[in-house]
Amino acid sequence: MSKQKLTYKFDQVGSYLRPAELKQAHKDFAAGKISEQQLTDIKHTAIERLVVKEVAAGLHGITDGEFNRSWWHLDFLWNLNGAAKFDYHASYKFHGSKTRTDNVELVGKIAANPNHPFYADFDFLKSILPAGVEPKVTIPSPSMFFRDNRSDNWHKFYATWGEFLDDLAQAYHDTLLQFYARGARYIQLDDTTWAFLIARLTTNQDDPAEFTRYAQIAEDIVYVVNKVLDDLPSDLKVSTHICRGNFKSTYLFEGSYAPVADYLGQLNYDAFFLEYDNERSGDFEPLTNIWNGRKNVEIVLGLVTSKFPKLEDKDAVKARINAATKYVPLSNLALSTQCGFSSTEEGNELTEADEFAKLNLIRTITEEVWG
Repeated sequence: MSKQKLTYKFDQVGSYLRPAELKQAHKDFAAGKISEQQLTDIKHTAIERLVVKEVAAGLHGITDGEFNRSWWHLDFLWNLNGAAKFDYHASYKFHGSKTRTDNVELVGKIAANPNHPFYADFDFLKSILPAGVEPKVTIPSPSMFFRDNRSDNWHKFYATWGEFLDDLAQAYHDTLLQFYARGARYIQLDDTTWAFLIARLTTNQDDPAEFTRYAQIAEDIVYVVNKVLDDLPSDLKVSTHICRGNFKSTYLFEGSYAPVADYLGQLNYDAFFLEYDNERSGDFEPLTNIWNGRKNVEIVLGLVTSKFPKLEDKDAVKARINAATKYVPLSNLALSTQCGFSSTEEGNELTEADEFAKLNLIRTITEEVWG
């Protein structure tokens, strides 16, 4: 891995709370009160204001807050060739809350879309950044096609499952190269499928057939992701965020990383954002296998929650970082929130002031721990 890849001890997963004027603009557009261009202008103004705040907060990997999308994952997947939007008719099963019923399905062979709208979103973000920071791209992992019936139609377009996996990997590889050609050097693939597998592998330990089925999904993810990452430019940093679900401050999954740690340790990412903001995530012991002794791989500890406004105790966070050094050297650790602040447009139950107070806390801790 090239030394040209930038690393940050203070980082953020990606999404931010949508401002009220942006939420209202979406309602006005849906009601036919404003044009698509007017909606775009409002989005751009909101992103410009957010970027100023991110830079002032001390971040160097700057996102557009995911202000151009409704969902953290579906908006991207809908716009791949061979994919389309459909009504799932079922809410995603978050604890204590119901989501909208949008989903994605295969309607043809999967491929990169050279006109994907996320490219224009990136171009705008890059155009407004000051010197000394870089744009950070956040998109869903290809593993998100393995969930919630999204790949059920594969047999209509492919002779084998393996052919579908190869096309999916190629679609993502080509997409990453297109982002790179436009100037991206930091891309993050967000992923809730590993948390789904933690739950399924744990509950099916005594059912060999079911356990094997979910273990095969894990192996397929390793195959696809590493194929995506193979032969990328040496100065392109690609991270992943292993998410347990984030909707209106609720969650989907829980459990230790132990059941999937060996698989994660095989993934050729440059950095792993791991949720560790409460007891649902288990202890740090699986970090040994996730890091897997790779000197150029960074483990970004999500010790500060993005779900609730109460600030963590600074000394307690520092103590947990120290505890993690039993498994991963301090030089290979970093700190962030455990997730974004608004994985969907609804947002978590805190305020903009709260989210930047969280970031200020993380910045202070990283300066004291890493200097």
